[in-house]
Amino acid sequence: MTPVGKVYLVGAGPGDPELLTIKAYKVLRSADVVLYDALVNKEILSITKNDCLKIYVGKRDGRHSLPQEEINALIYKFASQDKIVVRLKGGDPFVFGRGGEELLFLKDKGIDVEVVPGVSSAVAAPSSAFIPLTHRDMASSFAVVTGHPGKEIRWDNFSGVDTLVILMGVKNRQKIAKELILAGRDPQERVAFIEKATTPHQREVFSTLWEVAQSPPEVRTPAVMVVGRVVNIGMFLAELKGAGELCLDTLNELLSS
Repeated sequence: MTPVGKVYLVGAGPGDPELLTIKAYKVLRSADVVLYDALVNKEILSITKNDCLKIYVGKRDGRHSLPQEEINALIYKFASQDKIVVRLKGGDPFVFGRGGEELLFLKDKGIDVEVVPGVSSAVAAPSSAFIPLTHRDMASSFAVVTGHPGKEIRWDNFSGVDTLVILMGVKNRQKIAKELILAGRDPQERVAFIEKATTPHQREVFSTLWEVAQSPPEVRTPAVMVVGRVVNIGMFLAELKGAGELCLDTLNELLSS
């Protein structure tokens, strides 16, 4: 019989290497081969053993270093050589990371696969900017949506969702804002862009749907876009930095607006 190893689909988290899970750390320590994406913090790769083969298969600005079919073939090749293979993805492997496609391909080939969930930037980025996705007085629902320019989204499906988290939406941000307004969202609803979340280079940009639709602010990738009343909290706390104690009266007015 042909030797068959094992493949781990591993989430590397949102950027800060300390947000890597303990299980992901253990798996990386045992890996013979790691195939990693562009947004994986390079510090995480240093966890691997000295003789681990590390292969970059990432994508930036719409350009793949390898087509998905070749990535699938590489994973299968090394697993068939009785190796422990880690497919390392930024965030969580099943949140807009083609992890589902790789899982089905490998299962069809009879490869043993285990998924190691990671902290998605969809949750980590708002949290790191002090934006709660839900709040008892402001938001009881949230949705995570792809903003990739190549995807056609029915934005009216999300008109009633309290908080929207949009991944890969920076390039398409003006169109997204226009579509959300047309779908019925308040043009004055707050928007936040969190660049390079959870890293020392994190930067927040606050705006409104109307402003983004008319003249979008400068935002650099990678960044997460958040839309909803809860953005007011993050914006308020950002403005308060260095300004002394929190004014509860002002915050209560914010929550009730």
